[in-house]
Formats: sequence, C-alpha cells, structure tokens
Amino acid sequence: MVDKITLQVLANHCRAAAENMAYTLYRTAHSTFVKETEDFTVMVMDKTGRVVAVPMDLGATWYPGMNYNRAIELVDEYRPGDIAFTNDPYSGYLATHAPDTHLWKPIFHEGEIVCFVGGHVHNTDMGGAVPASLSRSLTEIHQEGIRFPPMTLMRDGAFDETILRIMTMNVRKPALNMGDLKALAGALNTGERKILAMVRKFGAKGFMDGLDGLMDYAEHQARDILRGMPDGEYIFADYADEDGVDGNPCRLKLTLTIKGDEAILDFTGSDPQLGSSLNVPTGSDPRHTLLLVGVYYVLYTLNPQILLNSGLTRPFTCIAPEGTVLNPTFPAAVGMRSLTCARLRSLVFGAFSLAVPERMPAAPAGSSSIVNVMTTDERTHRSVIAAINPVVGGGGGMPHRDGTNGSGADAAYLKNTPIEITETEVPIQFTRYGLLPDSGGPGRWRGGLATVMEFKVFAPNSRITVRNRDRSIFRPWGTLGGLSAETSNFIIKPGAAGERILGNTDIAIAEPGDVIHIHSPGGGGRGCPLDREPERVRLDVERGYVGLAAAKARYGVVITDGVVDAEATAALRAEMRKDVNTTHFHYGPEREAFERLWTDRNYDALTSLLAALPVHWRFFVKTKLFAAMREAGIGGDVEAAFTAVRRDYPQVPEVLQAAD
Repeated sequence: MVDKITLQVLANHCRAAAENMAYTLYRTAHSTFVKETEDFTVMVMDKTGRVVAVPMDLGATWYPGMNYNRAIELVDEYRPGDIAFTNDPYSGYLATHAPDTHLWKPIFHEGEIVCFVGGHVHNTDMGGAVPASLSRSLTEIHQEGIRFPPMTLMRDGAFDETILRIMTMNVRKPALNMGDLKALAGALNTGERKILAMVRKFGAKGFMDGLDGLMDYAEHQARDILRGMPDGEYIFADYADEDGVDGNPCRLKLTLTIKGDEAILDFTGSDPQLGSSLNVPTGSDPRHTLLLVGVYYVLYTLNPQILLNSGLTRPFTCIAPEGTVLNPTFPAAVGMRSLTCARLRSLVFGAFSLAVPERMPAAPAGSSSIVNVMTTDERTHRSVIAAINPVVGGGGGMPHRDGTNGSGADAAYLKNTPIEITETEVPIQFTRYGLLPDSGGPGRWRGGLATVMEFKVFAPNSRITVRNRDRSIFRPWGTLGGLSAETSNFIIKPGAAGERILGNTDIAIAEPGDVIHIHSPGGGGRGCPLDREPERVRLDVERGYVGLAAAKARYGVVITDGVVDAEATAALRAEMRKDVNTTHFHYGPEREAFERLWTDRNYDALTSLLAALPVHWRFFVKTKLFAAMREAGIGGDVEAAFTAVRRDYPQVPEVLQAAD
C-alpha cells in the first residue's frame, strides 16, 4: 500500500506528465481545430488501459473515466517503440466517431509494460459523404469516412507508410491529418520520457502500485460525494429537437437511483436506435465514458479537489438497452453523437438537480455548433476546408452566481480562435462575433448569454457544415423558479432578400456575398427573476446583456434614464408575483405543448412497444407512430396508433400483447 504523501506526489507527477503531453500536441498540431479549438485529449493509463491522469488546462474534458482496454486487447503484439491507433467506433468502442483518431503507446521498463500513454485528435476530415465527415443526415457508419480498427501505426518507432498512404488517399486535406497524427505521436513520446523518469524515481513496482492507489482514492472521493446525497430514485427526461433531418424529437430518459455510496443510471425509456447519425456508441459498457461525462461535471462541481481518473466511475453503473440511441448496433451512423451527448449531460444534470437542488445549476445551453467551411480561395484558386470558431452557448444559472456568458459549463473547453487567424487561413470575412442580448434565461441568477457569429463568403458553392445544431425548438430549462433560455438558429442572408432560416440544418451551400448567421442557445435561469436585485438588472441593461423591455417584462424592474424607479419596480413586482413560476423546472412553451400530446403514459407505451420490436423496425415504427399521433391530436393513444400502423404495414411484427 502506498502512503498518502507519496500518493499525492505521484498524482502531481502524473498530472504534470499529462500536461506536458498536451502542451507538446497543442504547440505542434497543424489543424485549427486541434491547435486552437483544442479538441484533443492526452492521458496516462495503467497497464490495462484505465485512465489515471489527464491535463486540467488543455484539451477536451470528456475522457477522465475512459478505458482503453478493449481496444488495447485487439492488437496482437506490443514492442518498445510501437504506437497503435484506431478511429472505428465499433472496434473496441474507444473512438466514438470516425474523426476522433486515438493513439496509444505501451511504456516498457526492463521488458515489461508498466503503463500506456494515449490520446486522440479530432481530424478535420476523414472522408465520407460530406466535408468534415459529419452530418445528422447520414444513415450508416460507412458514409462517415474511412475507418481503421485497432492496429499498429508505428512499429519500432517508424510509421507504417501503407496505412498513412491509405488514409491520405481517402481524406480531403491529408496534410492536416498527417500533421496532427505526427503531433500526437510526438506527445506520446513526451509522455514516455516523463513516465520513465517516474519509474526511476518511484521504482517500477512503486509506480504501478501508485497508479492503482490513485484510482482507489478517486473512487473513495466519488463515494464520499454520493453519501452526501439523499437516497432515492430521481427521474428526468430531456429532448433533442429532431431525430433526423426534419424529424421528430428524440427523448432521453434517466432513472437515477442513489443508495448509500453507489448510484445506478438507468437509461431505459430512451428512444430507439435512430436512422440518423445521432446514435451514441457505448457497446453495452456499464461505465462507458460518454454515459458518465455529466457525472464527471457533477462530481467536480461538488468537489473541485477530486482526482480525475477512471476510479471515480466505479460507484456508478449504467444501463443502456441494446438497440437504443445510447447503445446502437452496427452499422448505425454515430458521427453526430456529440449532439446527443450534449443532451445526455443536460439529462444527468436534471436528475442530480432533483437529488441535490440546492447545489446544482440550471441547464447549460447544450448546443455547441462546430462550424466548418469548405470553399475556394480566390487568391490561389485552391480548395480550403477548415474548422472556424465553435458557437457555444451560456452556462446555466449557478447556486451562487450568474451562468458564464458565451462559453459556459460543459462546453467551456472548446476555445475560440482569434478572428485574425481564421481570416488568414480561410477566405471569409467576419461581420459579427459576440454575445446575444436577452438570450440567457431570467432568474435570481441569470443564465449565461448565447454566442452570435456572422461571416461572409466570397466563392461560389461554399459549403458550410454546422454540426451539433440543436436547441432551436426545445429550450435549455430553468430551475427553482428560474425561466428557460432562448433557442438557437442558423440563417443565411439574415434580414436581406432571400433570407433562409435553417434552424437545425447542419449543411448548407452559400453563394458569393452571402452572410451566414449562427447563434447558440443561452443558459437557463436559476431562482425567481423577481428576486434578482434591481441594481443587478440595471447593470445587465447597462452592459447590453438585457434590454430595457426585457428588464421590465421578465424581471419587473422599471428603469428610467438609466436609474431604477424603486417605487414603480416594487409595484410591478408585486403584481407579477401572482403568476410566478413555482415548479422545479421551467421548460418553455414548446416542450409544454409537446408533452400535452406525448404524456408520460404515451411515451412509456411507445418505448415498450419499440423495445419489443427487432432493432431494424424500431425507428421506422417510431416515425409512423409520431405521424399517427399528430393526426390524432391531444388525447391520442399510442396503442391505438400502433394498431393502425400494423393495419397499414402488416409486415410490422405483432407486439402489442407483449407490451401489455
């Protein structure tokens, strides 16, 4: 057993190693999406592939509980100097969509593997049907770019040129892919040097025992947090706007059961595997990192000193039935899993809000639009494809402060690229970039404001990909009297003749001179808006966060010539309190209208019926049932709708009796 002081020293060394790896990658990567936006990870693992340390200041924050084990075991042999890789979501369930290319390297000491170092880069493009490889319109994994199962990329320190040649033949901008892959390989070499220094310091056995101890300690910290929560069953549901292009809502449902120092996250009742690319490939892993990202945020919020490693996943067990959106079967498309993961995090936050309402925030924006432009540079006549700034929304109102503006909560790791750099690399012109007034949910603590971005293109047939478009229908929810936030949108030629409002569309073609407008949702509000100090509201108006009309209509604050009219404000607030929101959650009128038709009873019947069908029938039948229910209107019955669908399509298996 390693003593606590040595364990803390080792923890600091492991984190420093991870930070050094991240800095190497950050400084040597080629694509904007890696070197500026920082969509990458690096990590130190034990010899089985369990993550032990991740950086805190650079890179994506989804992966501290990742387990590389299933992918590691698919490679037959490891030798010193080897690096393995994969980007196939269905081989080992490590990569979760094709652009995420994971590399890992065994670290040898005296002929024995003592640990691994690894990480991923999000490649700008991996080929496939659309530029940047990702769109919710895609229907099978084969459309999402070239895939490599776990295999050796470097043998004895040298790249396999055949693999690199195959990749470069199948992607749109091979120089970016090669540059980022080599940067990540360099980062792993940095990690190897740091690990071997630790082995010399602690000894091989002391080092490996220490890694086990770090994971045990993280588990202990996570269990301590759970013991501080009341036992119980907490049920919450949330929706993605559409399950496909012009589709129906996609519901995620969670039953969170807390008992002592353990928790079960049961996602039974979530929608079936979709015919679009919003599926989340988890491979029936009860602790898959994508299912637990929201949990990481909750744990870290409640204890910022917690060690971020795979040990913190041990008290949690996830149930995601096979053939559903959170556990699809091959060859379901999965490229847009990040959209569903955003909703998954909101789902987890909502369930924990029921368990510990005094300690949890309102919903974050939950929609991080990643914008890619494929166009022609008129100066060189060369094709250009690049990721430009992510359009990230605000954080939800916190128990002690307003939500973060512009890049809040669970998407804050996505950094914005300086406009000057983007305009140098991509032939576009920014015309607006900033915060969107009146977009945060009103509350005692206001939700963070949305981000708005506009840019102009100059070449014909410029293709704009805006993946993760969501929350243009269902709003980020408010809590404890706070109100929901404003929705997102995607518009070409805003305010001009020929304006096109695209909502959740994620691919569009622009003409020379077109302006593209994208804005995110805001964050939900927390606490009654009428309890917000009038002076805070006045400052919001002064700063341009809240308009004068909204200050009066939403917060009951009357401002005249820049000064709060205290008497008029008191009178107005007294009148407004008669209609104040008293529910735990405020969803907004869109969800309220939807759930008047799709009641809990109807949705439970729907998911029971679909679960009894073979996987390949589920999405088809869901689509037909939604159409039948729309026609039936409020008071419609799912079982009756299913009977009508079977009458029109007698090939649909009879499952009504099984559902009963």
